[in-house]
Amino acid sequence: MTTNLVGHGGADAHAGADAAHGEKPWSPGRERGPSPRQGDRLRPLSRRQVEDRFEDLGDLYEETSGGATRAGTRSRADFLRRLASDVRRPGFTLLIAENTTLTAFAYGFPVRGADPWWQGCDTRLPRTVRGLAVTGGLFAVSGIVVPPRVRTHYQDRDWNLARRLQRRLLADHAPALGVALLPAADTETLAAYRAWGWRDVVAQARDPRPSARACRVLLLGR
Repeated sequence: MTTNLVGHGGADAHAGADAAHGEKPWSPGRERGPSPRQGDRLRPLSRRQVEDRFEDLGDLYEETSGGATRAGTRSRADFLRRLASDVRRPGFTLLIAENTTLTAFAYGFPVRGADPWWQGCDTRLPRTVRGLAVTGGLFAVSGIVVPPRVRTHYQDRDWNLARRLQRRLLADHAPALGVALLPAADTETLAAYRAWGWRDVVAQARDPRPSARACRVLLLGR
């Protein structure tokens, strides 16, 4: 349920390809404020390609989550262990964004009510969410790794890179809704997700006492 926040927005220079996956082309008359002239191209990686590019993905994760400090190195190793486990899940999808180099990626997989993915969250899900999980109507967006400005710059624009990545993930797994689990204490990440269109789900803690595992459940439609 770890999501790395780092990101920039990119104008949709590849609007034709992305429109086929539910993305709207950018129009100067529809948006206010500047946007980069060239957007990053989005494309999925196969499982073998993900495994072949583990080092690149780990490098970008480390660069966007604290640099080459000892803590950053541990975070990178933990991230790669989680990714190695996630990539084996049925329905796993990882999208990369690239121009001349890898600039961002996001990934996820379908989840159901009994999935171990929920066990890291000390939260009792509301009935509506449990129902969607039972019917296979939820797709866990488990990671969004983008360069730092996306959470504070133009979060509501269609060409925002985090929005493009999450929208494409859900379009490829329609009609499922996106679901994310975020630590309740991580207010910066929560604020960014809400700015990207995610909405909070009202949930109750299993244990009323403060818990380090307490988290927020967020949903996103296509």
